[in-house]
Amino acid sequence: MAVGTLDNMQVKVTRPYREADLEAMTAIWNEVVEAGNAFPQTEPLTLEEARTFFAEQSHTAVATVNGQVRGLYILHPNNVGRCGHVSNASFAVASDSRGEGIGRLLVEDALRASAACGFRGLQFNAVVASNTRAQALYESLGFTRIGMIPGGFLNGKGVYEDMFIYYHETA
Repeated sequence: MAVGTLDNMQVKVTRPYREADLEAMTAIWNEVVEAGNAFPQTEPLTLEEARTFFAEQSHTAVATVNGQVRGLYILHPNNVGRCGHVSNASFAVASDSRGEGIGRLLVEDALRASAACGFRGLQFNAVVASNTRAQALYESLGFTRIGMIPGGFLNGKGVYEDMFIYYHETA
């Protein structure tokens, strides 16, 4: 468990998820999916699908503020076999908690968890060009933008956007 910043008497913590977190996690995840501007998934998860999905990851963690789940991430191999030593992660923060430092707390924790799970690096395959806040966060934490896939992301409005690949060593 990692304790984050204290601002305005809010205690921000990252920790592995628990069964009791699943309802809040599913709602936050689905909010991002339904917005159609960051995740590749097009369909929201049911609670049962979420239970399986989050359990199948190499690591799943939540960020809480004063005990309430406000964000989460999943961590898993980016690929199989000879490429399985590099991890990949997805992050979701409740829309009414964005801009509070929760994303930074989650990404910092994911870097630690990636190393603890034995991964040598953390790669993001699809950082959407319009997601400038995520890009600024990743770059401030030392991620390198590796390249761009022109029109690689079809957003929820049916518009093709460029997407970027980012990488950070963890070991």
